Amino acid sequence: MRIDIITVLPELLDSPLNQSILKRAQAKGLVEIHVHNLRDWSTDLKRRSVDDYAFGGSAGMVMQCEPIDRCISELKSQRHYDQVIFVTPDGETFNQHMANDLSMCDNLIILCGHYKGIDQRVREHLITKEITIGDYVLTGGELPAAIITDAVVRVIPGAIGDEQSALSDSFQDDLLAPPVYTRPSEYTFTDGTTASVPEILLSGHERKIREWEQEMALQRTQALRPDLLED
Repeated sequence: MRIDIITVLPELLDSPLNQSILKRAQAKGLVEIHVHNLRDWSTDLKRRSVDDYAFGGSAGMVMQCEPIDRCISELKSQRHYDQVIFVTPDGETFNQHMANDLSMCDNLIILCGHYKGIDQRVREHLITKEITIGDYVLTGGELPAAIITDAVVRVIPGAIGDEQSALSDSFQDDLLAPPVYTRPSEYTFTDGTTASVPEILLSGHERKIREWEQEMALQRTQALRPDLLED
């Protein structure tokens, strides 16, 4: 898989895209992640600007058509892209099912918005999928792009050493994950409270443990995210 991210602030993506699972997946050759500075496609050679005032007198600056068009056109001339994604507050809400679907693509472009947004004509002519990570507004699309990339790459076979771990994550089966515990089996907190691991997890009875995990997942989902069960 190859993911091309277009941004006006490439420095924001240096760290999140080159750590942990994303770093290992790239080292294994499972994914290529390329970050492009949109200003490299600006026709303003002096200031390298990519935005202008909005028609109609609306407040805020708008990202122009031409730099985005030139950048995406150049990338498309080199390979086919399954999706050209724009991260925007009014897009389709990102979830695990979408991450799973996108992980099966060969090539993706992710365009990070800034300022008041991008010219609507770009959205209508070049963008194939619009995604939001939640009902709030961020300074730019870089953090959402990093989140989408992380969620997509981690479910590519081989990205995680224990693939069963990814398959048991929250939302894979429309349920929250069950609670997890580790050693010691009994722990006393500094305030004197003692807490123990549920006996079933120490029993070694695989079938009963799986049944307990399923029941806990259902209970947690019902208590914390009942909307998932409704869906």
